[in-house]
Formats: sequence, C-alpha cells, structure tokens
Amino acid sequence: MTKGFLIAGTNSGVGKTTSSMGLMAALKKRGQTVQAFKVGPDYIDPSYHTAICGRESLNLDTYMMGTDGVLDTYLRASQGSDLSIVEGVMGLYDGMDSTEISGAAHVAKTLDVPVFLVINVHGMSRSTAAMLKGYAEYDKNVKIAGVILNKVGSPRHLELIRGALDGKIPIVGALPRNVNIAVPERYMGLHMPDESDFDFSELADFVEQNMDIDLILKIAAEYEKKYPEPAPPLKHDVDVKIGVAQDKAFCFYYPAMLDALKKAGAELVFFSPTKGELPEADGYYFGSGYPEFCIQELSDSPTTKKLKNLAAAGVPMFGEGAGLSYLCKSYTTDDGKFKMADILPAESEITKKLQGLGYVEAQPLSPAPPFGNKNIKAHEFHYSLTTPEKDSKFAYEMLRGKGIFEKKDGLFEYSVMAGYMQMHPGSFPVGDFVEKCRVNKRK
Repeated sequence: MTKGFLIAGTNSGVGKTTSSMGLMAALKKRGQTVQAFKVGPDYIDPSYHTAICGRESLNLDTYMMGTDGVLDTYLRASQGSDLSIVEGVMGLYDGMDSTEISGAAHVAKTLDVPVFLVINVHGMSRSTAAMLKGYAEYDKNVKIAGVILNKVGSPRHLELIRGALDGKIPIVGALPRNVNIAVPERYMGLHMPDESDFDFSELADFVEQNMDIDLILKIAAEYEKKYPEPAPPLKHDVDVKIGVAQDKAFCFYYPAMLDALKKAGAELVFFSPTKGELPEADGYYFGSGYPEFCIQELSDSPTTKKLKNLAAAGVPMFGEGAGLSYLCKSYTTDDGKFKMADILPAESEITKKLQGLGYVEAQPLSPAPPFGNKNIKAHEFHYSLTTPEKDSKFAYEMLRGKGIFEKKDGLFEYSVMAGYMQMHPGSFPVGDFVEKCRVNKRK
C-alpha cells in the first residue's frame, strides 16, 4: 500500500514550498519516514527536500518522463516510506503551454493522489470560498481533499473565511503571516541548502502549530492505495568509471540521471574541478551550477588545464549548462574573461538577462552526435550566452526551445558534447554515454 498526497498552490508565490517543506520537517520530527518529490524540472527544491527528509527527493515530470515514467518513479521511491509528499509547481492547473502536461494536476491524476491546495488569503475573506470552489470544480478528476490558508491576518480573519466556506473541503492549515520563514532566492531559484542557515526545526514547529497534521494524515490514509508492483530495474555489471564534477560550480544534477548512470554499469567518482581534483576515469560528466562565483579558482585549476589533452585522446565528456561554459574556450563574467578547458570551439559569458527558459525538444543532426542519437525532451534555464566559432558541430536541431545558437544545441568535438539542455533519463539515452565510456576503456 502507498500513501501520499500533493501540495499545490493557486499560483506561484502563495506558500506552496513553505507548506511542503514545513510539513516534511514536522513529520520527520514526529519520527515519520517521508519520501519527497517535486513536480517539474526544478533542481533546488528537491535538494531542500533531501536535506529535510534524509531521502533523495525526485522530480516527477510528465513531459520529460511520460506518465508511465512518473508513476514508476513514484512507486519505486516510495517503497520503505510512511508517507510520500509531492510538491507541485506554479498553479495547480498550469502546465506546458496551455495544456495540463507537466503540471501539478496532471501528476496528481497520474498518481491518483489527493491534493491539498494552498491559497494566499491576504486581503480577502469570502472570495476564498469562490476561489476554492472554482479550483475544486474545474477538473473533477483532481481530488482536492483539503485547503491550507496562508497569510491569515488574525483569528477574526480566519473565522470570516471559515464562515464563507461550505465545509465540504476542510481547512487543514491556517498559516499566519511570518516573514522569518521565507527562504531567500537567487537568480536561478532558491539558495542551495548548504548556502543557507535556514532553520528547518523552526519551520517544523511553525507548521506543527498551524496545521492540523493529524487530520492531514487521516485524509491521506483514506486515499491509501495499492498499486501494481513495479518491475525490477534492469542493472548492468559495474565495468566503467565516470567522474562526476561536484562542487559549487557544478551542483545541479537530477538524482535520476546519476542513478541511471549507475544502473547502466557506471561507478560514479565525484570530484571538485575548483579544488584541482581529477580522478582517473573512463569519462566525465559536468553538470550545471554557478561557475561565475568561483571563476578564478576554476580557471587556475590544474583540472581545467588537463582536460583538453584527455578530450583529444578520445575520453568522452558530457556537459550541461555550466558544464557547457566550462568546456568552452573562455567564460566572461563581471570580473573579466577567464580561460576554460578550451575543448569546444566557443566562448561563453554570463549575462544579467535570462537567455533561455522552458521545455525543449530536439532531434539529432547529421553527422550523428557522439552519443544520445535520438529525439530528446529536456529543459533549459540559463543566464549565460555561448557564441560558437564558424563551422562548429552541433548534435541537435531544436524543435522547441532556444538551444545554444540558431536553434541548435549539443556542441561537440572529439567525444565531448555539451549544451544548454538539462537532460533527464526519462528521455535521454544515458546508456549511450556509458557505452561510449566503455568503448574508451577498451582502447
């Protein structure tokens, strides 16, 4: 039996993340084993979930993973937990373009779990009832089982709202205004957990005092469901070693991507390019992050200076976002122009303007990319801009999204490929990269 629910908001910024993380923290404090999930492609919220729950939080994205992939991920990860909590994204019914795809409601229906809806009630009372009624009736296949009222002004304010509601959907939380529990933001989202001194214990106490957790658990138990057992995952013998860059410059990875690499037969060795580390490996993976905050150390690093020779020798490398910028000739920030690994024939720079955001789809170009030769569904989110040299080779043509340059992505040279597409194993053939590393090992 699997027990869980989804916490959604009427729109972004209503307290969905505060409610989700606070409830996770409060339940953990009660001794519950909580498995967390995040709807959509976000990296940062799941890292907070993981820090709170002590279990890896996973993304559920019906665009990149498909509905079968979302359900399979949910069932596998929920094993061994007392309760699963899914944090939604944007407003409950928002999805890709004007569809439900990738949205919170779509995931709730895919998983067949109840929804607790967060409403920011600042500046309204009776209108709360109209809003809740509209959300509850918009799609009868979405089971709104409770409402969490955020920014309640006073006990009198709460009673006005309670009097306006018809009681069919219970109030499971009434959070007073509290500026001390907001997590600070950075231009790519929330701060990472290791950058923040945010007190999750205080957040847990706040939620314990202002949510009816016993009622929430009772409702979740009423919706508890038996699903078909997921098929055992296919696993390969571990026969190849992949170095994964992991430090403040390269900190964004989908846990599912790393898990898929391991299932394809890779031993993952984590290292810090910023600190000059470079383990012996059959291939290397450079994720996204914030290289601009440690650009001098990265440029001066012995690791950066060694990578070009390895690439020329045929060692496969894969980069996303910051990984793309790092594998280029140079990276320009407010502090100047800095030499990078100089493998890919392009120059990168950080800008103040958001250069790409949203879901993407791409198809392979000819000649075929060094790995990943299939149509890809992914996500892009970057402030950097990369300008390739003339006649640079690209792996993909963008059917949707911006990519690196002129609707192309996947800049490659030797067996090195990098781009702005943030890949998920629900769409990207991770095994291709592992096999490329395997071939390199046999040389």
